[in-house]
Amino acid sequence: MEATYQIIFNSIVSGDRDTVVIKVSQALEEMQDPNEILNQGLIAAMKEVGNRFEDGDIFVPEMLIAARAMQAGLTILKPHLIESGVEAAGIVIIGTVQGDLHDIGKNLVAMMLEGAGYEIVDLGTDISPEKFAASAREHKAAIVGLSALLTTTMPSMKVTIEALEDIGIRDQVKVIVGGAPLTESFAKEIGADGYAQDASRAVKLVESLLK
Repeated sequence: MEATYQIIFNSIVSGDRDTVVIKVSQALEEMQDPNEILNQGLIAAMKEVGNRFEDGDIFVPEMLIAARAMQAGLTILKPHLIESGVEAAGIVIIGTVQGDLHDIGKNLVAMMLEGAGYEIVDLGTDISPEKFAASAREHKAAIVGLSALLTTTMPSMKVTIEALEDIGIRDQVKVIVGGAPLTESFAKEIGADGYAQDASRAVKLVESLLK
């Protein structure tokens, strides 16, 4: 069976969505453990993609194609994971802050985190601080991820952290921020728990915060 997992792994890394769908379906038909398919095929592949990105061997377009191939496999796998009682590594609320409509970076982070075994609640773009806070409370999120591409919308991140404080759940969630104009020092200044400059590092940041 390891050969099938290896094909799933290789197909995700190369972005071959069709083969991922065929092989994940085949593994399920052969009554393979959905959790093993997830860990040995999907999660392992996305770790490899993240490593290659950090090493400069691939770039954002290739990472995006790989993430979409992974998502195609995960869509088939999800009902079986739920059925077999496999729990997500944690719930992550993610969105682009109020006034900002950019979503490519946010989408990539969401896909990479989903590929790493987290349950993602993607709120979309132009999300108010109150909506982030309410959603974090409703879903009992472990992480709230805030994205911004415009310097004019960056202050909304601080207001969102204050909104989490206002409803009394700031100590229950970790807040991570990201986006082209952001820096580590800005993240600290607004009281965020971490900053990730790209999707691959976002996965490692979430893993370290939830340890």
